[in-house]
Amino acid sequence: MSAQSPESAPPTQATQAATPVVTATIPKAAPSRQAPVEPPKGDAPVKVPPPKLSKHTYTFPVQGCRVSYQRRLLTLPKTTIWAARGCAFVAPVSGVVDEVNTRNRWLPTTDVGAHREGRFVTIIGDDGVRYLGGHLDAVADGIRPGVRVGTGQLLGRVGSSGNARDTATNLYFAISWKTGSSSWWVRRGMVNPWSYLDSWLSGNRTLSPREETMALRGRLGETPRCTVQCTSKKVVKPTKEPEEETPDPITVDPT
Repeated sequence: MSAQSPESAPPTQATQAATPVVTATIPKAAPSRQAPVEPPKGDAPVKVPPPKLSKHTYTFPVQGCRVSYQRRLLTLPKTTIWAARGCAFVAPVSGVVDEVNTRNRWLPTTDVGAHREGRFVTIIGDDGVRYLGGHLDAVADGIRPGVRVGTGQLLGRVGSSGNARDTATNLYFAISWKTGSSSWWVRRGMVNPWSYLDSWLSGNRTLSPREETMALRGRLGETPRCTVQCTSKKVVKPTKEPEEETPDPITVDPT
């Protein structure tokens, strides 16, 4: 009997286990029970006055009325402050009254330069600057050359005198330096005034035009020549027509 090979056991097949699928639900975060944090309340704002820019105190030259005014150069370095008739024109700074004109002498036929502002008052401020308010309806009682006035003192009433007679009532406001009365083209304005008006109206009452005004005077001299709107209109005198000669009467003898 031949020897038999032992029977081999069938190979064992390896079994791969499947990857398990994990299903999980992430719980929502529990609502916080902590009260919301509120930022601490700050202190009330402290109102700080604007920086003091000069030793002088100014005020807007029209008081007690709604106003509007131009903020750009048109022809002359001045501004027109539109306001109702009778509104108060006041001294923008303390000083001394320089010139006063109570007569409305402007005529469109002649357009004399010195008469264009109509009734006006000028003062020389304690800052050395000259201020003019023109086109006035009236000059305040007691206002005359040499009278000392305080900031905000009544000088006149807004109107439409001078060459403003066909416009809405307004104050012609100009800044310059002192000259003789014959140099009317300096009096009518040399320094753009609106940045100072903006400051005085908004509450910074110490912004002064002195530095700019004196610097310009130093460059141009006290009485620079007139360059804009300098001449008056020429009045053409009518030519007198010769009178017709009347013939001598003829007497006819009756026949």
